Amino acid sequence: MKPNHLTTTLLLLSAVLFAGCATIPQNDQSDQTARNVNPVDPYENTNRTFYKITDAVDRHVLEPVANAYIVHVPNPLRRSIGNFYDNVAYPNVALNAFLQGKVQQGLEDTLRFAVNSTIGLFGLFDMATPMGLKQNDEDFGQTLGVWGVDTGSYLFLPFLGPSSSRDVSSVPVSVVTNALFYITSAAVFAPIGVLGIIDKRARLSGSMLIRDQAALDAYLFVREASLQQRRHQIYDGNPPPESYDDPSQEDSLEDSSVQDNPARDRRTDRVSRSQNDPVKMTLDLPRANLQQIDLEHNPARDRRTDRTLQQH
Repeated sequence: MKPNHLTTTLLLLSAVLFAGCATIPQNDQSDQTARNVNPVDPYENTNRTFYKITDAVDRHVLEPVANAYIVHVPNPLRRSIGNFYDNVAYPNVALNAFLQGKVQQGLEDTLRFAVNSTIGLFGLFDMATPMGLKQNDEDFGQTLGVWGVDTGSYLFLPFLGPSSSRDVSSVPVSVVTNALFYITSAAVFAPIGVLGIIDKRARLSGSMLIRDQAALDAYLFVREASLQQRRHQIYDGNPPPESYDDPSQEDSLEDSSVQDNPARDRRTDRVSRSQNDPVKMTLDLPRANLQQIDLEHNPARDRRTDRTLQQH
């Protein structure tokens, strides 16, 4: 068992995060009542503030450290480290598989954790996947979604990232079900915890790069991508078409500046036609730019231009 003071600290931290993100200052309320508030993100002002703080810490501290980690640590070693952290967090996946009524998947997830924790040397080596025990992704927020709990308001938790009034409840559950939570020695827990943060940031480097290259508004990019990803996770990668209906988008069409933006309409059409991972969908934006460049160098048009110049 963990010491009582650590458990108390965890509960207080969860309460502070929930209270701080689920409420907004009075001046924010007055500002938002004066205009049309996005029902998906009614606390946008506060969320943007938390996003800017988290992004500043990431760019000045975590990103340089993660880049050095990627450069100096060999890829096989980084893969083993990532496997270790995935494995110690895997009891959360097995538990929520059972809570969602996926009994067979829950048994397989439990067996996967047992195999990798023993034969795989505490998860450093993924021995379960070659045995046909695939890696799944479940959490308590998904469990609530499967049982019909609405997403609620979008929240950006400082230093934790995108969430919602429903998914925020998965934070304490994922902490308690993580095997590292039961390490009582601070001398052991502290370096393992710091390395876990660095490893997680390193694995997100590709997504961060896509965000920086493709997003005009990084906050909106992260919000929409995270909401799309949660839909896919709740429906196990096969969401029904009606799950993409967003009343807030219909309301926003009343704004003429948004309604008359053909570039945005084309991007929206591409997103609505595609039901792949939201991070992958962002790759359509650079490809669209490449298509425009190709049109500028159309060989057929260039030949017609050359013939016209020769005639003159």
